[in-house]
Amino acid sequence: MGKTIDLFGQAGFDVIAITDHVVNGDNVMGKFAQRFNLSIRGDNFDEYLQAVRTEAERAWEKYGMLVIPGVEISKNYLSKDESAHLLLLDIKEFVPACMNYDEIFLEAKRQDTLTVACHPHHTPDMMNPDTLFLWNNRDKYAKYIDAWEIANRDDVFNVISLKKYPYIANSDFHKARHLYSWKTLLNCDKNVESVKNCIRHNKGVAITLFRN
Repeated sequence: MGKTIDLFGQAGFDVIAITDHVVNGDNVMGKFAQRFNLSIRGDNFDEYLQAVRTEAERAWEKYGMLVIPGVEISKNYLSKDESAHLLLLDIKEFVPACMNYDEIFLEAKRQDTLTVACHPHHTPDMMNPDTLFLWNNRDKYAKYIDAWEIANRDDVFNVISLKKYPYIANSDFHKARHLYSWKTLLNCDKNVESVKNCIRHNKGVAITLFRN
């Protein structure tokens, strides 16, 4: 986490969110991820949140960079039509990925987290299977989603703009080279509430392809 903070801080970013995965444990893939510590769990969430807050203090003091704690709820199934990833930004309490979607959105509202549907449409990256559930069920769930990811790394999901949904870029920073990808520009004050409100209202929001 510290290396990520320094990478973005040295590149001049004002705001980032740390969103490690919370993987559903109701199938073989999820149980594997949890067993080998590839997922945030209820028993290590407080430790994770404290680590983010500690790094957030350092990021603010060293770079003037705001760091927002979050998670990526990762419901992974063999079927891409059943899979979905959802960011919860400014999270305060653990939310298990095995909860159903209605329960997750209700808990997100209770905590006043910002909800972002990640890579909701088809992607050409064979190493990252499609996660289509939220998009395929957008008529039901769009009212609970604050923003949809319109760009992920080098991919652009034009279906988001065609639907005129609130948008944001970019999740899935896993390697240093992923720094050079689509990013979000926000015209707002540099504090958590202003960032959340700017994204929710989707005024003063733009995306740019960040290159060195």
